[in-house]
This record gives sequence, structure tokens and C-alpha cells, in this order.
Amino acid sequence: MNQDDLKRRAASAALQEIERDLTPHAIIGVGTGSTVNFFIDLLADCRERFGAAVSSSNASTKLLKERDIRVMETISVKRAAVYVDGADEVDPSCALIKGGGGALTQEKIVASISDRFICIVDQSKLVERLGDFPLPIEVVPSAQRAVADAMVTLGGEPRIRSGLTDNGNVIIDVHGLAIDDPDEMERNLNNFAGVVTVGIFAVHRPHLVLVAEQDGTIAQRYPN
Repeated sequence: MNQDDLKRRAASAALQEIERDLTPHAIIGVGTGSTVNFFIDLLADCRERFGAAVSSSNASTKLLKERDIRVMETISVKRAAVYVDGADEVDPSCALIKGGGGALTQEKIVASISDRFICIVDQSKLVERLGDFPLPIEVVPSAQRAVADAMVTLGGEPRIRSGLTDNGNVIIDVHGLAIDDPDEMERNLNNFAGVVTVGIFAVHRPHLVLVAEQDGTIAQRYPN
């Protein structure tokens, strides 16, 4: 199977997993990225079965609206029934690196207001230790130099990404960090002045990771 086939299978498995959440008043959280785009296509066929979606990015909001799915602003949503999103890396404890698409802050917000968080990936995203994928950190523009310098002291190689996030901030991609303790590193990096959020999802680990294997099967992983 090619990569797109695996992404479709992961998206389909997620739709089956959230069947019980598709109720008339339910709000479904929708993430960002190529795997989630397949999920949005499938969700469109069920649009009459749930109340609305809440999205983690302008790009996903656009896709949802193009498929006639009602989208609510995050500020108006008290709780979402479930949140479905992808990841750039998944370790054995189900800690994640996310933010390759630049939506890490809104992704973390939607995850925090959702009763369940389901992560969908293909097996290429599985790693023994987080950090091969550059760690995205969203920072306010005035803090980019200070945060970048701090990342060097931690042994990382910071690179400022071109463009701004949906929130008008800067993303620093940090290469070469060894993330042995995702929970501790997430807490520590979030304490740096000017950091909006970091792309480690350990505090808000997914409740379930659905992994599309090369043979077409779907493996289920749960946090330790």
C-alpha cells in the first residue's frame, strides 16, 4: 500500500471509532494535515448525524465548509465529544510531536476541550523516542531570538520557519533535541517567556492511536 492508501485506512478506522459520538447535538473536533483531510472527506457523508465541527486550523475549516459541514468557533465550544487528528511522531507511550502543519496551538486547545482524543497515523510515524522530527515551538514574534538562543543551550538547532501561524505568531523548528522525557520537556519549554505552546503532546496524550500498518491492518495503541 502507498502512503495515501494507509492514510485513508487510518481515517476510515477513526470514523468507525467515533460512530457512537455522531449524535444530533455532538460537536466533533477536527485536526489538521493530510491524514485528517481524508477523514474530513469521510465525515462529510455523515454531516447530518452530528451537530457541528470545531476545527484546529483555517485550512481545515475551509475544507469542512466546502463539504457543507457546520463549523463552530472554538471560543463558542464548551466541550467536544471527540477530537480526531494526526501526528508527526508517536512514541511507545503515545506521546506525540505535532505541529508540522503549523496548527499546534489550536490543536492543543481543541484536544483540551474534547472528551476523547483519537490520533490517526500510518506506521511511518512510529518512533522509539521523539525528536527525529524537528520540534515546532510557537512563539510571539518579539521572543523568537530569545527562545532560539535558549534552544541552543539545550542542544538543539533552531530554525525559524517562514510565514506566520493562524494566530500571527512565529514557529521555531528545533532540530536535534533528544526527548527522553516528553512530559518534563513539554512543561519546561512551555515556561520559557514568549512561548505560546510547544509541539509535544504529552500532557494531552491521545486516548487512542490508530495505526495503519503496511499490510492494511489497523493497530490500536493506548497511553501507558
